[in-house]
Amino acid sequence: MNSLFVLDKFTPWVFLTDFGLIFTLILIGKFIRVHVKFFQQLFIPPSLIAGILGLTFGPHGLGWLPFSSNLSSYAAVLIALVFSTLPFTSEKSSFKKIAKRVGPMWIYAQVGMLLQWGIMGLLGIYLFRLVWPNLNSAFGIMLPTGFYGGHGTAAAIGEAFDRLKWEEAMTLGMTVATVGVIVAIVGGLFIIKWATKKGYTKYITDFKELPSELRTGLLPENKRDIIGMSTTSSISLESITLHFAIVFFVAFIGYVLSLSVKELFTTFSPPYNGIELPVFSCAFVVGITVKKIFDKTKVSNYVCNKTIQREGSFFTDLLVTCGIASIKLEVVAEYWLPLLFLILIGIVVVFIISFYLGRRLAPNNWFERSIFAWGWWTGTIAMGIALERVVDPESKSKAMDDYAMAYLPIAPVEILLITFVPISFIAGWSSILMWCCIALSIVLLIIARLAKWYKKGG
Repeated sequence: MNSLFVLDKFTPWVFLTDFGLIFTLILIGKFIRVHVKFFQQLFIPPSLIAGILGLTFGPHGLGWLPFSSNLSSYAAVLIALVFSTLPFTSEKSSFKKIAKRVGPMWIYAQVGMLLQWGIMGLLGIYLFRLVWPNLNSAFGIMLPTGFYGGHGTAAAIGEAFDRLKWEEAMTLGMTVATVGVIVAIVGGLFIIKWATKKGYTKYITDFKELPSELRTGLLPENKRDIIGMSTTSSISLESITLHFAIVFFVAFIGYVLSLSVKELFTTFSPPYNGIELPVFSCAFVVGITVKKIFDKTKVSNYVCNKTIQREGSFFTDLLVTCGIASIKLEVVAEYWLPLLFLILIGIVVVFIISFYLGRRLAPNNWFERSIFAWGWWTGTIAMGIALERVVDPESKSKAMDDYAMAYLPIAPVEILLITFVPISFIAGWSSILMWCCIALSIVLLIIARLAKWYKKGG
């Protein structure tokens, strides 16, 4: 089959071949999700199925699919596009409002993130290198990269480390993220069964009673939603074209900014002369700036947040498929033993953070909120939503509403971590950053105690 395609140099037709195959795999993945009960029961998204198919039959597997050598590069571009959409999709809300309504939830989610990065980062620096001296000191952060961050963060961190001469980081991060999705659902369903027997759930329902659209992902006519609003006349410019133009413009300027920063740091002395800001971080900053300008000039009246949010989801689906399909199995085979221990330790750490802290910082409907956190912190927010719907099908606990509000002040901290963690490892102050994550977590827990948000003994 490869003889039909000329893949020795990159051309628009090579691009079409790559994404033609990607979209074909996504369609097959969707068909499998709709018709195979096993994947329905585990809520496995079609993009993940497509990625696994691409990995199995692509160049790193059986070699039947003629992907080009650029497949692994698409993830870095797609994550920049995903971050370009974020400033246009978040709602405005004051910190005072957040603290009053969801202060405990904010502390819980913020501490959950910081502890995962701090604990696993320090284990990688001190413990894993003691057992496996040849491991990169950043190996430990592959756990939060894949578990808490998911495939998007794995692409971002992997791309940053690739530029810093650790090429295996992308594959390791994507592998952990893929395993994390499976751990989120399989582990989550076992935890739900255990919690039901213990009487920890308030709104539990039989899994068989869940609506079919949650299993198949196909919405009936009476539950379909509008994906966006047209803000321009198609006679002049199609609305979807305008919104894609905004996102690609932001990503492009972010790329230019990243190159400029890299050029600036060439004048510095080692180790700082190799430092550069990731494109996705620069794109996010550019997006915030553009959003502020749009708000001041009333251009925002013609930008549909929902449309751009859908575009971000579109790029994310592609990112998951491309990221998994580009996993290098030889790297996984080389690192399989430390990877196994990393994931097992990570599962224990995340379980303790999710349910021990959840019971104390979210005393009302604590299990419903904790199972959402488990799904999010091991897999993705979508996995968290799926698990939360199992135990709270009518959303009476308001867990997702509170998490959405609490995440607003968390997002900047997460983006700063993703940006500066790779830089800290190359610059030699990674342990300081990881200890700072632990220290900040302790400070936040003290604040929670003083504010009487932390319930001792649960």
